[in-house]
Amino acid sequence: MICDCHVNIWNDAHVKPSFAAQLGRVRSGQFGYKADADTLYQAMASVDRAIIFALRYGDSIGIESDDETTAAAVRKYPGKFVGFAYVDPRRADALSLLRHAVEDLGLRGVKYGPIYNGVPLEDPRMVPIYNYCMANDLPLTMHMGTTYTRDSPIDLGRPIHVEPIARKYPRLKLIMAHMGHPWCEEAIVVIRKQPNVYGEISALFYRPWQFYNMLVAVQEYKVTDKIFFGTDFPFSSVEESIKGLRAINHLVEGTKLPVISPASIDAILHSNPFEHWWHRPPTLAS
Repeated sequence: MICDCHVNIWNDAHVKPSFAAQLGRVRSGQFGYKADADTLYQAMASVDRAIIFALRYGDSIGIESDDETTAAAVRKYPGKFVGFAYVDPRRADALSLLRHAVEDLGLRGVKYGPIYNGVPLEDPRMVPIYNYCMANDLPLTMHMGTTYTRDSPIDLGRPIHVEPIARKYPRLKLIMAHMGHPWCEEAIVVIRKQPNVYGEISALFYRPWQFYNMLVAVQEYKVTDKIFFGTDFPFSSVEESIKGLRAINHLVEGTKLPVISPASIDAILHSNPFEHWWHRPPTLAS
């Protein structure tokens, strides 16, 4: 099984001019801007399942999507997609929107980007979100790490801020997207310490030296079983993400530097978040 646990969805109408204006700082190489349901389905042809979520980053990245778009994609392609809600705790109706997304639209997890919405993980506005997630068996994927947008406070992306939340809410499944880059080792030590914290490698392969060092640390700290595969589509594709993972040892060929074992690579590529994050995992018809 291959599951892409980090796929963004939006329609053209959700994209603001500020999105394209900032993209030159994202990464080297070409990538598309389209992320509608049909585009995602085609892009995810080589994976078994994909976890998709909207972004409410209108005032930072320039994407303001919604949970209805996510739910419509899941209805259209139920054997491929599992939908997460997006929560913006700045909104007075954040909890009501989350209830609607889960109880009416059938979404199975939650996405949140503290660095993009400017609300720290320990902010009191997050407490009802955490409690609702625990009560309804909803994993919470968090954008952890830096970003390219000027007005996003970097400190809010530090993985160290996840540990107090993990300790306070031990039944809450917390997933650090992007391994908290560039603070990857900080993320890894939190993942090792806290049973309810996980990581995923989306959008890291195109910084190969950072990616290599992160994978070495994952292997040496023995947390490979808690790390999952993801792409951050459309910012990177399934094919190049798999290639980047499988080819990582090319970077150190002919040296005495550590290599990433085939077992570690396969464990991440074929990781199954459904076995870890839910008491009752989504089915193919969900």
